[in-house]
Amino acid sequence: MRVVPKPWGREEIFAENERYAGKLLHLSAGHSLSLQYHERKDETLYVLEGEVVLLVEEDGQMRERRLQPGESYRIRPRVKHRMRADRPCVLVEVSSPELDDVVRLEDLYGREGTTAP
Repeated sequence: MRVVPKPWGREEIFAENERYAGKLLHLSAGHSLSLQYHERKDETLYVLEGEVVLLVEEDGQMRERRLQPGESYRIRPRVKHRMRADRPCVLVEVSSPELDDVVRLEDLYGREGTTAP
């Protein structure tokens, strides 16, 4: 397993090949991921622990969804999204293999416009 430290917590990449990727996302309380989208990457999130607040573009509008353990959400390419944790949470992310395919529109940690971890 490969661990990638992030300013909002960490990723644990448990599967990575030419067809798919699998990660555990550990989000720390009070932190958010970038407002972002992917050109090619197609991903599904599944909440294992805690609650994630997902801001996601639906029908041209940004909407907030709160996902609880056992709930999942698919994010297709070019859909703007951001995740936030009000308390610690753990998610499974299963996706197509393009792990560096990220377009950051806003970022609380100075990574806007980059693909930096």
